Amino acid sequence: MGASYWLFGGRLIVLASHADTAGRYDLVENVLSLGAQIPPHRHTRYSEQLYVVEGELTVWDGERNIVLRCGESVFIPVGTPHSLAATGDGETRVLVVASPSGFARLVTGAGTPDEGQGRPPAASFDTDRFLRIAAELGDELVGPPNSG
Repeated sequence: MGASYWLFGGRLIVLASHADTAGRYDLVENVLSLGAQIPPHRHTRYSEQLYVVEGELTVWDGERNIVLRCGESVFIPVGTPHSLAATGDGETRVLVVASPSGFARLVTGAGTPDEGQGRPPAASFDTDRFLRIAAELGDELVGPPNSG
């Protein structure tokens, strides 16, 4: 199992990064508690494929509102504004494939290392670090949290 980090209330496990795939893609598992939301954002250098392994995920993708359940997926092209929320009855697990690689660097650079407690650490989120690393990768927040 890969290294685990907390970011926007989700526990992200990096299963494969640029070092493993020669920069072709990243594979990250995102474990979201009920109600967790990822704020509206866009990736200007990589696309994402989201595959729900467990639970329910609502994706706002441009103008679409998509509800995904176990075994369903959606492709989010480069540059598409999107937001995610765990909207089922419990925990939601999603596999994220980002291509080319870039997303895992955001997770490892801006996320807070998982201390194995099963919940986010008490340390506060470093917004400045997140925004700096996001900008380096061409990622942009396009709205505040909970505005999806």
